Amino acid sequence: MTNLGSFDVIVIGAGHAGIEAAVASAKRGCKTALMTISLDHIGNMPCNPSIGGSAKGHLVREIDALGGVMGEAGDACCIQMRMLNLSKGVSVHSPRAQADRALYHLYTKKIVETTDNLHVIQAEATDILTDENKTVTGVVNSFGGVYECKAVVICAGTFLRGTVYIGKKSRESGPDACLPAAYLSDSLESSGIKLRRFKTGTPCRVHRRSIDYTKLKAQYGDPNPQPFSFTAKRGSVRNDAICYIANTNARTHDVIRKNLSESPLYSGMIHGIGPRYCPSIEDKVIRFASREQHQIFVEPTGTDSEEMYLQGFSTSLPEFVQSEMLRTVSGFENIEIMRSAYAIEYDCINPTALLHTLAFRDFHGLYSAGQFNGTSGYEEAAAQGLIAGINASAYVLNEKQLELSRKSSYIGTLIDDLVTKGTDDPYRMMTARSEYRLSLRHGNADERLTPIGCEYRLIGAARKQAFEAKLQHIYEAIDIIHRTSVLPDEINAYLNEKGTSPITQKTKLDALLRRPQIQFSEIRQILGTDFALNEIEAEEVANRIRYEMYIERQNQQNRHLEELSRIRLPLDLDYTTVHGLSSEAIEKLSRIKPEQLAQAASVSGVSPADISILMTWLKAGGYSGE
Repeated sequence: MTNLGSFDVIVIGAGHAGIEAAVASAKRGCKTALMTISLDHIGNMPCNPSIGGSAKGHLVREIDALGGVMGEAGDACCIQMRMLNLSKGVSVHSPRAQADRALYHLYTKKIVETTDNLHVIQAEATDILTDENKTVTGVVNSFGGVYECKAVVICAGTFLRGTVYIGKKSRESGPDACLPAAYLSDSLESSGIKLRRFKTGTPCRVHRRSIDYTKLKAQYGDPNPQPFSFTAKRGSVRNDAICYIANTNARTHDVIRKNLSESPLYSGMIHGIGPRYCPSIEDKVIRFASREQHQIFVEPTGTDSEEMYLQGFSTSLPEFVQSEMLRTVSGFENIEIMRSAYAIEYDCINPTALLHTLAFRDFHGLYSAGQFNGTSGYEEAAAQGLIAGINASAYVLNEKQLELSRKSSYIGTLIDDLVTKGTDDPYRMMTARSEYRLSLRHGNADERLTPIGCEYRLIGAARKQAFEAKLQHIYEAIDIIHRTSVLPDEINAYLNEKGTSPITQKTKLDALLRRPQIQFSEIRQILGTDFALNEIEAEEVANRIRYEMYIERQNQQNRHLEELSRIRLPLDLDYTTVHGLSSEAIEKLSRIKPEQLAQAASVSGVSPADISILMTWLKAGGYSGE
């Protein structure tokens, strides 16, 4: 085999996980290679061309706060921006952008091409070389060329032995008619890495001109929208695209039911496990039989494209059925399908094989991220890619590995869920997954994570200085609010106007700001207090004041978990020797090998009684675990 060069870190795959991993590694000073089957599919969006959404928007903000790529790219390629869940509490408000798909590819391709220390290589990785100690030494391409390296990050997406299904027809393929990765799976399995099959799918794309928009409900972007990146100004993103909502009906459902035998999912052709929270339209019709309709979100794929994406209408039914059922939808009577919907089956791992650093437990210098780890979604992939890239470079540089806690971020929650609990279907981030969600608002992601981005040299000096100034403004304003009291004659006219009860005595300003009817911007004008805050800083101040009591209550409830997180478990602990543990706890703890007692407590099937037994065993054995 021919030696084609030497690198510190090689990242396999140039999707959303691979981009973040490669850029992070290179920015931290490692000579990095980004290997991809095709340069023309870097940053591709084979499914919905959107960034963010419920909980996913939090991930994008956290990626940006750490110094990652996705937030910047999402803003640059945005054609419509909306804040979701505004009717609910601020902790679940999540930004979402409809993106220009072609522009996103070009923008991210330019980033990886112009990042210092980063070398982009079009080649299919077929083998990862390790020595007798299972230490990574290199990567082999499909023509037998060898690239030496010290660490590898696998970001293979849905490419590994990818198989696409439309009806009862299938062929080996990656997503979006790309070539599949046909050989790397064999290499991984021969190294002892167990693989399994997951499945996902994507709806068809239809021609813009074939839709009757007068029969659909229009969806517009927000006025003065909040960008993803903390470096961007409010209202700076493009926001003029219009999305629409259509609905299925009884006729649509009848077409689906009579053609279920044509579905590869229901006929048994597909064995991979599909996403629970993003089911196909045939799944929806069968699982929710009482529902009279299901929403279809009609979204543009870009400003220079006539393709419209039908979110919520994923299917693997044959093309003639796709056309028949779409034409039953009001507004779609003359629909023209440009790209047929399909399902794709692919190889991935059980993420319990990983540490919280996203390193494989049984290897040295081998990391993985994204859908290869059993997740779904661009945002989940990018978040993992960033952490894996940081840690692969830290491994090479002999620096401290980064492990984010559940308390710190949604990224920490995502990774902890994966490596501790595993996942039986493609994992999707949701706000309900975090017990710390009141503290993990998208608006304070920079306060939580930008110091870490600085520590790992992903945040430059100018941005660090601006961040520190922002925090100072916020802290000073909160201090003033806590110290300021108002008298009835100063504020009661305003309170009456807002429909909230007047005060009868001197009252702290923070108590008034917790009333839902009170707006911080209006209070500032009435009192004439100069807080020196811009719009975004003022919003964060108001949110902190309103939520601080709830957050303290949440913190009290979670202090027990923090105590458990300080108690470490030996990785070589033989759980069969711990008398009293349930058989399920022994089986799962032996397989997952949690590093801390808090992680053990979150493993499905491990009861509070099992945790008490473990604590007693640790104390009796003289193992403090600190």
